[in-house]
Amino acid sequence: MAVLVLSSVAMYAQHAVGSLNIQPRVGMNIANMTKSDGADSRIGLVAGAELEYQISDIFSLSGGVLYSQQGYKWSEDGFSATTKLDYINIPILANVYVVKNLAVKVGIQPGFNVNTSVPGEETFGDELDGAKTFDFSIPVGLSYEFSNVVLDARYNFGVTKVFDGSDSCNSVFQIALGYKFSL
Repeated sequence: MAVLVLSSVAMYAQHAVGSLNIQPRVGMNIANMTKSDGADSRIGLVAGAELEYQISDIFSLSGGVLYSQQGYKWSEDGFSATTKLDYINIPILANVYVVKNLAVKVGIQPGFNVNTSVPGEETFGDELDGAKTFDFSIPVGLSYEFSNVVLDARYNFGVTKVFDGSDSCNSVFQIALGYKFSL
């Protein structure tokens, strides 16, 4: 069935086979933590650029560098605050164009923590021993392109634990707008 679907969409080439393009992009994250009772989403910025290489009519590979504001909001005993976890993420994605201008994306994403702010550490003690410097997630999403403008939506499933002493992982929904430039 997969072969039938892939062969039927071969006519939907987005860019010439062998072409390379760069896509600056900016958008917003709706970030939270898994296994974190009472946590609310943190809205943050995502910005960066991705390179895409068109391997065949319906398949391309992309890789990028994105600054991503993640974390969550929480409250306890009348105290509320936002735990800020900012990353430099490196998404590496396989893109399958299933219909004209529409791509399904899946891949891997290593991330490096560049900023951590946990208000209330003094109040709540060592419940969270510190943020890990490395994060790994699996991004899954869709993108739609019209006249080189790309609307991209993806969900990043966190795989690694964010804090020592906690089982919580990052959980991030991301929506971004970009523009493709041919190289």
